[in-house]
Amino acid sequence: MKILVRGANWIGDAVMSVPALRQLRRIFPDDHITLHTRSWAEGIFRDASFIDEIIAFESQRWKFREVIDNADFLKQDEYEFAVLFPNSFESSLTALLSKIPRRIGYNKDLRGLLLTDPVPVPEWKNRRHESYYYLNLICEVERRLAGTTASAHAEMDTRIEISAYRKEQARSDLAGAGVDMSQRLVGLGVGSTNSRAKRWPVERFAELNDRLYEAGCSVVLLGSSDDAEVASQVGNACIHRPSDLTGKTSLDSVAAILSVLNLFVSNDMGLAHLAPAVETETIAIFGPTNPDTTRPLSHHATVVREPVDCSPCMLRDCPIDHRCMTRIDAGRVFDLSMEKLAVEPVAL
Repeated sequence: MKILVRGANWIGDAVMSVPALRQLRRIFPDDHITLHTRSWAEGIFRDASFIDEIIAFESQRWKFREVIDNADFLKQDEYEFAVLFPNSFESSLTALLSKIPRRIGYNKDLRGLLLTDPVPVPEWKNRRHESYYYLNLICEVERRLAGTTASAHAEMDTRIEISAYRKEQARSDLAGAGVDMSQRLVGLGVGSTNSRAKRWPVERFAELNDRLYEAGCSVVLLGSSDDAEVASQVGNACIHRPSDLTGKTSLDSVAAILSVLNLFVSNDMGLAHLAPAVETETIAIFGPTNPDTTRPLSHHATVVREPVDCSPCMLRDCPIDHRCMTRIDAGRVFDLSMEKLAVEPVAL
């Protein structure tokens, strides 16, 4: 059977869908699984063992012409079954126009008529981790197509493979950027897409950078071009300026770079999910968002947060004093970093 999976739309969500994809592979070990996803996700899933093929597409805001073009392209491969992770009307319309005979997805936003197997949104949606939301869809696939229910008891395995070749290239890229590869490597993710409230203050990241430098670490800033401005602010606030690769690498390269770091410290952003998925020790600093539902789901990840009354508020800008973030001091994150790096703290 040829199976098409429409991938999630954000980096963090893509990583949180990995346990579901792994279960889909377990259910259909000999079938052909294609991931239809935005082009950036190819850098995440390139070496993944649980899919056979990636079909990437470019899209910022869906247009009917793009739906037609995607559908015409997919129609040629004659997929027999489609699993739609996004809740969007566009993803279900694309699957319908691709003439895929069986299409399963959540019955949301009036798209149930476009699906052959609409699945009700579970009542626990806003209380359980997002990974279970994707996994629940695969549980329905297993129940309806295979008549079994083993996925309901699946291990939440978010690991993503990075090849030895890509890791070696990442080390070469870091060395070429002036990073001292003889020291422990620490990455900082100082930005966050579309939310200033999720950002730990610039001066705290700068202090953490300087403490890490004094402790014998090489520090590199990582993120997308959207994070370049705040990364520049952090660099300018540092006594010991870190290497800044923010916006200068593809997601493919960043995934590989994350896999060769000793530690990654970041705000609640996509890379905070990707780093532990490639088995790098990670500290994720949470403020206005809910770690119960969107934390990095890995034993390699530790969440740092300050439990204030107004959090989680889910706001993009704090209307008061940003206490959920400002009450987390750099010393606390530095000490945890030293624990992760398995060395004694060095005082400035």
